[in-house]
Amino acid sequence: MRFQIGDITLDLLRTGRFRLDGGAMFGVVPRPLWVKKAPPDARNRIPLGLNCLLLRTAGRVVLVDTGIGDKWDEKRRDIYGIETEPGLEREIRRAGAAPEDIHTVLDTHLHFDHAGGNTRALPDGSVVPAFPGARYVVQRGNLFEEALRPNERRRASYVAENFAPIEERGLFDLIEGDVEVEPGVRVVVTGGHQRFHQVVIVESRGEAAVFLGDIVPTAAHVDPPWIMAYDDFPQETLERKKDLLGQAADRGWLVILEHEPERPAGRVFRDGDRFRYEPCQTA
Repeated sequence: MRFQIGDITLDLLRTGRFRLDGGAMFGVVPRPLWVKKAPPDARNRIPLGLNCLLLRTAGRVVLVDTGIGDKWDEKRRDIYGIETEPGLEREIRRAGAAPEDIHTVLDTHLHFDHAGGNTRALPDGSVVPAFPGARYVVQRGNLFEEALRPNERRRASYVAENFAPIEERGLFDLIEGDVEVEPGVRVVVTGGHQRFHQVVIVESRGEAAVFLGDIVPTAAHVDPPWIMAYDDFPQETLERKKDLLGQAADRGWLVILEHEPERPAGRVFRDGDRFRYEPCQTA
């Protein structure tokens, strides 16, 4: 799936799937409502996509999020229903690039299902950066205040092997607040899901796309009050979601949903005080 946003080429990388508890994914939304949009399996888990972006802008190659990675034992693969096919590297190569071509890895945040492919395991068991020629960009607070010092509630979501080898080698470019990371590629801190969660906005020649990370993980979550129980600050999620979806609707932005398993790219439209999502025909 390739899109052109002005002078910027955007490849949507569909790297695999995993599963999480449906009740946790929809928070206070009653089960009879959410099962109509996301039918669960026998263990109450719903399928989720692992969608990343590859951007080419001004001669630079940018990878936005890296999925869940493949450093998982069989027990955890079963718990999360992890499917790592086709995988991140194969998707990058299918888009006409190679891991060594990546200049910047841009993490929305460092949860295991967004930063798992930041590193890779060698045959001897050691873990190294998967893109050694790249700089890794994340909010300073997400690394130092959340990932490296998780509280009991967050501990399972931050896996040190996904970011510690990068920090140890000095490969992070830590940013604070809203920043243009590469030409036409900027991040906006949303909070909500985590205090330092950020979305990525791509803009060129009057066109734009937004990669919403965990603020709007799937098409079902386009409805503003449908908010994950995983969010630390749900009221903040609600306000930022309405703001971003409002901009996307009013300005005609392409919307990329990171965990949507079937229809990850589309447009949103206002529908009263809520929003309607329509997937792109190529999705």
